[in-house]
Amino acid sequence: MEDMTIQQVQEPYVRHLQHYYDGSSRYVLVKDEEVPFPEGKLIVSRTDLQGTITHCNQAFVDMSGYTEAELIGQPHYILRHPDMPRAAFQDAWETAGKGIKWHGYVKNLRKDGRYYWVYATIILNMRDGQPVGLTSVRRKPSRAKVESCIALYAQMKQAEE
Repeated sequence: MEDMTIQQVQEPYVRHLQHYYDGSSRYVLVKDEEVPFPEGKLIVSRTDLQGTITHCNQAFVDMSGYTEAELIGQPHYILRHPDMPRAAFQDAWETAGKGIKWHGYVKNLRKDGRYYWVYATIILNMRDGQPVGLTSVRRKPSRAKVESCIALYAQMKQAEE
């Protein structure tokens, strides 16, 4: 996974060094511009148990700004916005990993540095009684819930530092 480049993101942007749970890091370029979630669409993706994207639908491609080829084989955290607290993702992975359906609001980072909010549901995929991956379905979020998450996530991020 490579750093975001100025060829991908138009100014103005803020450069952040993003650290991930697996010890990797990269520079991301963040624009303070929201892309509205499209009416009537569902974003769907599947990952293996390590979080590597194995499938994505066209709505995911469209909203992320990446091509399908750029997404498949990448860690799902390629979309992690710097405003998202680590604890939110830890809860999602631990809950879904136990076979319990997880729901939550997530701010995602697009390839072009803009962002979009989703209401995500994550479930564990089982085959022959064994976990094989995760499926995430994202839909248009409640604006009121997004507004409350903005304040909550800012508090959580501050507590992480």
